[in-house]
Amino acid sequence: MSQQLEGGLKPRHLTMLSIAGVIGGALFVGSGKVIASAGPAAILAYIGGGILVVLVMRMLGEMAVAQPDSGSFSTYADRAIGRWAGFTIGWLYWCFWTLLMGWEAYVAGAILNAWMPAVPIWGYMLVVVFGLMAVNFLPVHNYGEFEFWFALIKVVAIVLFIAIGALAIARLWPAGDVAGMAHLTSKGFMPNGPGAVVVALLGAMFAFIGAEIVTVAAAESRDPGKEIVRTTRSVVWRISLFYVGSIFIVVCLIPYDTPGLILSTEGTYAVALKHLGIPFAGQIVNFVVLTSVCSCFNSALYTSSRMLFSLARRGDAPRLFTTLGRSTSAPYMAVIASSALALLTVALTATGQMDVFDVLMAATGSIALLVYLCIAVSQLHMRRKLEASGTPIRLKMWCFPALTYATIFFIVASMVVMVAEGTYRKEVLYTSVLGGALVALGMLAQKLHWGRPKPGRVEQEQAVQEGLGPLIVKSE
Repeated sequence: MSQQLEGGLKPRHLTMLSIAGVIGGALFVGSGKVIASAGPAAILAYIGGGILVVLVMRMLGEMAVAQPDSGSFSTYADRAIGRWAGFTIGWLYWCFWTLLMGWEAYVAGAILNAWMPAVPIWGYMLVVVFGLMAVNFLPVHNYGEFEFWFALIKVVAIVLFIAIGALAIARLWPAGDVAGMAHLTSKGFMPNGPGAVVVALLGAMFAFIGAEIVTVAAAESRDPGKEIVRTTRSVVWRISLFYVGSIFIVVCLIPYDTPGLILSTEGTYAVALKHLGIPFAGQIVNFVVLTSVCSCFNSALYTSSRMLFSLARRGDAPRLFTTLGRSTSAPYMAVIASSALALLTVALTATGQMDVFDVLMAATGSIALLVYLCIAVSQLHMRRKLEASGTPIRLKMWCFPALTYATIFFIVASMVVMVAEGTYRKEVLYTSVLGGALVALGMLAQKLHWGRPKPGRVEQEQAVQEGLGPLIVKSE
């Protein structure tokens, strides 16, 4: 049976994925916690996170255009640094998305339970998980269609919110008590100090991650290089508008210590719209959040299953996960395995043994920083190998290697500050332990040649001549 994924994603699918890929449920729900902790200076946390994502996306775009692959940066780390690196980042990223699916399902279940309390939260979670698993069992163009329409709802909602908020700040909105931009400084722009802003970056990164999905999805399009170049170049305005722009509107409209700002099922935008006197604001935003978290769950399942498929194809996961459906070309065994933690989260919620929202949000935020660190280090090595081999580079990272080193330093420094400050010390340390364990497993897999035959001398010499370093033989 063929181990090739179907190239069924259309340009309009990738366009909407690239626009809405950075709009996760955490923007609507989790941003309130970021604002409450950092004050109006939360804008700086989102600007810092946005700059980091723009730089990382540029690095990832450079590698993805040169070598499009459904494994994306896991494959690039494998080729640029070594098998242990690709193994580590691939499994770390898979862990991120599988954990995130539990959070998305929980939020969806909580919203539905608030509307129709006859069914418990875990019951709705189960419906969401199985329903979106069914979508991912279908051909990939069905995933593209689903994401196109649900992403469109997110985009329209954010644009309308920014437009209404801008009118209110300009005092052109007929209802509500709006003080222009006075809330930016009335209680202090940085009321909890600069350390709180750095810590808030973790919450911001939880919201940002997802922008890189398009480099995974592009591998299943007709012209991956062209799509990656186009979407990577547009990431700046997307982050500026959807994140920095909307958060700026929020901190202008309401004080950072507004009661209810950090409630998990109401969210930031509902509080702001209620302040403007908009009827049924909570229900409207909850509908948008519901579609957003379902969209994000779907993307998370798609991305994690493709990453697991890529790991299995390279011999870094059981070969079982390369199994494709006969009529759909979807990696259905990888889809099932990637849903396992989401189903575990359903069970934990049903038994009341886990505070899903807070625990998963903190853990996945620190994983996001580690993933971005791996991407930066991979690009540093990959660029030099591409240049040494004479391979043309269509999309280049700006000011290489200075900005790459600056990105690495910023990520490491941020994690050190988070550990020293203490708020997310356990989450960062636990994630570091997970990353260390995966590094050890990856190095052991490389040393013992798990899943891959030991390369011969001729193959090694050819790989070195092509600028790929030590050869990693794929298990095709």
